[in-house]
Amino acid sequence: MPARFIPPMLLLPTENLPEGPDWLYEIKLDGYRALAIRAHSNVHLRSRNDKDFSTRYRDITNALTALPEETVVDGEIVALDENGLPSFNLLQNYSASAQIVYYVFDVLVLSGRDVMQESLATRRVLLEEKILPHLDEPIRYSQELRASLSDLIEAVKAQGLEGLIAKNRTKGYEPGQRSGAWQKMRVNRRQDFVIGGYTVGGSTFDALVFGYYEGNRLLYVARTRNGFTPALRAELMRRFRGKEIPACPFENLPEARGGRWGQGLTAEKMKGCRWLKPVLVGRFEFVEWTPDNHLRHSKFISLREDRNPRDVVREL
Repeated sequence: MPARFIPPMLLLPTENLPEGPDWLYEIKLDGYRALAIRAHSNVHLRSRNDKDFSTRYRDITNALTALPEETVVDGEIVALDENGLPSFNLLQNYSASAQIVYYVFDVLVLSGRDVMQESLATRRVLLEEKILPHLDEPIRYSQELRASLSDLIEAVKAQGLEGLIAKNRTKGYEPGQRSGAWQKMRVNRRQDFVIGGYTVGGSTFDALVFGYYEGNRLLYVARTRNGFTPALRAELMRRFRGKEIPACPFENLPEARGGRWGQGLTAEKMKGCRWLKPVLVGRFEFVEWTPDNHLRHSKFISLREDRNPRDVVREL
């Protein structure tokens, strides 16, 4: 089988990860999903939507030239902060001084052989024995976490990491599928949302207005004025240029009332909004979902350039 882009296997969001001998756990890395492809003596680093990362992350691409010919591996590009913890904000705004690494966790094609029908346990052995010995920094292995699920959850909470992933050892690799053989649980809550507008204020804007897709409907969930520096506000305003539209893109607006925590967006409040084509995706943190499907205490982290807005749905 020739090495080529293969749609990555997807993670099913859940509030409770499965337990048992068939399941292994990994840290949920807060970065960019990427496939590394060695074909015809060339290395290509591709995003989950098949966009080119090869030039942007040249050190990773160069290190991946040690991959066996006609091989495809799956992993995550991550920026590490001064404490060695993943930082999506650093990744989004990285400079030459930032520590960028590529955590590899699966192999799909090995030396021209399709191994996607093999079990995850077998694929990880192949990865450990046939691929990783040839690779060096900034390539790392996303190793299995050998502890009880309850202990792992407490550790993730304590370190402020995003969450955990559970993978079934017995299953094959399912390109583009979200079957539940791989599952993710957010411990510290954050997810991607679609930016559909902003409220007017100051020289740039006061707050971003954002939501998610449910089928073909874009649903409003919150607005936030948190997480912005003056420079970031100016940069976002530059990104908004040419994307202004006259009509509100959210199908559940206006709302009848402001809500207990003020997240509601009534017709009166909408008078202060400016609307955007729903093409920009941002990463946001928040404390919790409210009963009326809004977010409490949300905060903007950064733009997500690797996400298709239509793929952004509510996560648990």
